[in-house]
Amino acid sequence: MELIDHLSIKRAIKAFRCLPLNKKFYSDAQEKGLNAEKVFLRRTKYQKNGSIWFKRSASVEEAFRWLIIIGILRREVDGQGLTSRVRLTPLGRQILEKNPEIPAQKAGWIEQMSHFFQSKWQLW
Repeated sequence: MELIDHLSIKRAIKAFRCLPLNKKFYSDAQEKGLNAEKVFLRRTKYQKNGSIWFKRSASVEEAFRWLIIIGILRREVDGQGLTSRVRLTPLGRQILEKNPEIPAQKAGWIEQMSHFFQSKWQLW
């Protein structure tokens, strides 16, 4: 983990805390891979309590793209190329192994606003 930039780790931890995805999402993404449609259809299973972010599967896909950009998720690859499924990266696994309660932690509103604007800026 020493090779990974400190700012990358800090940004990943902020995303874990700010996005409405719970520990079950990350464990399933690590074990079997998930796609946006499946997460959307089972959003009550994968969202933190009280979250209402995902009103359509496209919003789940947008969260996936952001998690890919910051290095927590990666697209799964099969014999024909990239798939719609995502899995945890080594960075995501290392952070969760070190502190498995990060996804359950709720970020403050300033941290959430900062994360929101940073993610929207990067996705445009």
